[in-house]
Amino acid sequence: MTPQRYLSALLLATVLASGCATQPPGATRPGALARPAPQAVLRAANLDPALEERILALDPDRISADDVRSTLARAPTPRILLIHGGIYPVHLAMASFGRFLAGMGYPEAMIVDPRDGSWSISPYESSALIAGLLAWQYEHDGTRPIVVGHSQGGIQTVKVLHELAGSFGSELHPFNPHTQTFETPTTIVDPLTGRERPLVGISVAYASVVGTGGWALALPVHWIVLSQVREIPDTVDEFVGYRIGLDLFAWDVPGLEGVKTFYPNGKAIVRNVTLPASYSHVLVPVSADLAASPELRAWIDAFNPDDEAGRAAVPAGDPANLLWAANVWHDIKRHWALEAQRFVRARRALPPA
Repeated sequence: MTPQRYLSALLLATVLASGCATQPPGATRPGALARPAPQAVLRAANLDPALEERILALDPDRISADDVRSTLARAPTPRILLIHGGIYPVHLAMASFGRFLAGMGYPEAMIVDPRDGSWSISPYESSALIAGLLAWQYEHDGTRPIVVGHSQGGIQTVKVLHELAGSFGSELHPFNPHTQTFETPTTIVDPLTGRERPLVGISVAYASVVGTGGWALALPVHWIVLSQVREIPDTVDEFVGYRIGLDLFAWDVPGLEGVKTFYPNGKAIVRNVTLPASYSHVLVPVSADLAASPELRAWIDAFNPDDEAGRAAVPAGDPANLLWAANVWHDIKRHWALEAQRFVRARRALPPA
């Protein structure tokens, strides 16, 4: 058996062991098919003053498991878009990560596709469609989405950021996930300001990629971003690029860090993180079991990438993707809190109805 087939078989067995039944689709929210009136999303939110105060009091860098359960789970929540790798059945790895996020307390309906319940989207999907989907979600949710890409999905993530920046064209159209159609306007009504704005220039809150680059850049579908795949535009607040210390799929090996480093072309916060060489390119997102273990879950909930000295010892067993999952979950919690706070502040600034 070739190494690639072995890894694919191992991936399939791992995900099946953690349960891979089809998840129920996310519920269609009332009015999801219609364009919201200016500031209607803010006014329609079911937030009482006590919950708003708890949201504003959160420290985004230190979100506990109780904060997730008692506050963020009831707060405005960004749509998470997962973009899987391109070789079958690697999409199951991203499905496992989606289950990890749901197991840690993220609302499942804000991860899965609202039509068919799938956990992730293909890296071969149109980047203009994905950009239009992200803009549509922002208009209807009032919180900017989060994007996580694996392997070729990481390339597509960067491509989508450039779509939103206007690198490939001056116009984009919203894409409605419920009707699976593009909408006619090239603008949305900003849910927080109530003003009309073009899709080009809209930003996402956070984007993260792992195992990006390598041989996949030779595929014609990715050529449009070939010269810009390490350049991160201002259409994301924070971007984190994860490389594995030894990754023959992504061509990450010692000595090539300089040419495999992501960098901002403006004000975006960009971080580069090297994961242990023992990590598997194919299996790194397989993480559903981490949320099912009380010990591992507690370690992940307490993880702070900026406080290595205060970090608890890694639990026995040390799963090979624990560090990646903990880092990404910390960042997702952070931007979940920041987007919820942004929403509440805009809601409190509303004029009387």
